[in-house]
Amino acid sequence: MFAMIRKTCRPGILHAIGATALLALGSCASGQEQSFAPVDGRAYHLGPGDQVRVITYNDPQLSNTFTVSDNGNIDFPLLGVVPAAGSAPGELAQRIAADLGKKGILYQPSVSVEIAQYRPIYILGEVNHPGQYPYQPGMTMLTAVALAGGFTYRAVTGHANDVRHEDLDTPAHEGRISRETVLLPGDVVTIEERFF
Repeated sequence: MFAMIRKTCRPGILHAIGATALLALGSCASGQEQSFAPVDGRAYHLGPGDQVRVITYNDPQLSNTFTVSDNGNIDFPLLGVVPAAGSAPGELAQRIAADLGKKGILYQPSVSVEIAQYRPIYILGEVNHPGQYPYQPGMTMLTAVALAGGFTYRAVTGHANDVRHEDLDTPAHEGRISRETVLLPGDVVTIEERFF
């Protein structure tokens, strides 16, 4: 019987079947779920696109909302360029207060920084309306898909791929996430296509 199968199948077909099996096994091995740290207000680090509200209690005229630039800075009045990316909001407040004091602009400055608006997330692939969406704390992969109009009929609905940039100094990392995985601002989520 084996001789009969071997005689009727062409070698090219056998190679194609073997290559497909290897690709499928390779994607199973690399598709392990990557565990990402949960969103925590104390642990969150600012990044390009975040908007921060800086409040200077000694001089309300310096209080304003600033957007973290692509190179990770904000332009603060009287101080100029202040590095912000990679800092927690409290760390940025301490840096601004220290600079205002060192330059003699304010005596014993008191500064607070809060996030006015997180940088957006991006939902791509098999959703009805792929694109950029505003981030909300606690947002999961499933709630992000709901914002994007839901899954298409071709979508893999149990998991997605996520690309996350933690800060400007480290490369992005990619992993497979589940429906309940909490996203971070700036995440790029791709819903894969199901093969029937």
